[in-house]
Amino acid sequence: MPVRGIGNMRSKERTEVWNDMIKIAFCDDDLSVLNEICVLLDRYRVERNQDIGYTAFCSPLELLAEIEKGIRFDILFLDVVMPGENGIEAAKEIRNYDSNVKIIFLTSSAEYAVQSYMIGAYFYQLKPIWDESFFCLMDSVLAVCEKEQTSSLILRCKSGITRIDLRQLEYCEVIHRTLFLHLTTGKVLESIGSLDDLVRQLLPYGNFYRAHRSYLVNLEHVQDLSYRAITMSCLAEIPIPRGKYNEVKNAFLEHAFQNGQVTI
Repeated sequence: MPVRGIGNMRSKERTEVWNDMIKIAFCDDDLSVLNEICVLLDRYRVERNQDIGYTAFCSPLELLAEIEKGIRFDILFLDVVMPGENGIEAAKEIRNYDSNVKIIFLTSSAEYAVQSYMIGAYFYQLKPIWDESFFCLMDSVLAVCEKEQTSSLILRCKSGITRIDLRQLEYCEVIHRTLFLHLTTGKVLESIGSLDDLVRQLLPYGNFYRAHRSYLVNLEHVQDLSYRAITMSCLAEIPIPRGKYNEVKNAFLEHAFQNGQVTI
C-alpha cells in the first residue's frame, strides 16, 4: 500500500492540506532507498519551511493504479530498474495521463539516461543520493513547479484532474454545460462547468477575452481579425457577434500595446 507523509496533523487537516500543497511521489522497490528519500525530504521541508506532502510506492503498478484513478503529483522520483515493469516503461504510461509531472529518475547507472530524456524527464539522479545534491535538486524543481503554478489552471476533466498551462490554452468554447478547452498542442480537454466561472477565474491574467457568449479566446494566440471572425493561430475561426467588431479590435490592440507587440 502507498504510504503518505504529511507531517503531524489531524485527519481533517490532512485532507485540506494534501489538496493544496506540493505533492511528491517516490517509487522504488528497495525499502531502504524509499526510507532514505523520505528522511531527506522530511529534513528538507523543515529546513526550507516548505509545505510538501509525499506518497511512497514500492511498485510501479501501485503508482499507476493511483494515477489511473485521477491522483496527480507535481514531482515523481522513479527508480529505473524494478521487477515487473521498469521505471522507463512506467513513465511512458504515466505520460498518457499526465504531461506536467516532473519525473526524476533514480538509478545506479547512466545506462538509461538517453531514454529517460526522450520521455521528458526533468532529471536523471544517480545513486547514492547525497544530502547536498538532493537539496539542490529540490530547490531547482520546486522553483519550476511554483513558476508553473502561477500561470496554470487545475480542472476536473474526463481524463481526471488536469493542470493546464495557460500559455497553451488557445481558446475555450462551451456547448450546453461542457467546456471544450483547445490547447496549442492540438489536444482538446472536456470539463463540465460554466464559461462564466472560467472567465472569472482567468480575469486576473489579462490576456483572456470573451469575444462571444460561447467563446473565450487567449489574445496571445489571435492571428487575424475580420468583421465576422477571429482567426486563431490554429486557424480556428471564432465568430464575432454583429456590432461587436470594434470592441474586439480594441481589446486585442490594447493587449498588444501593453505587451510591446505593436510597432508603428
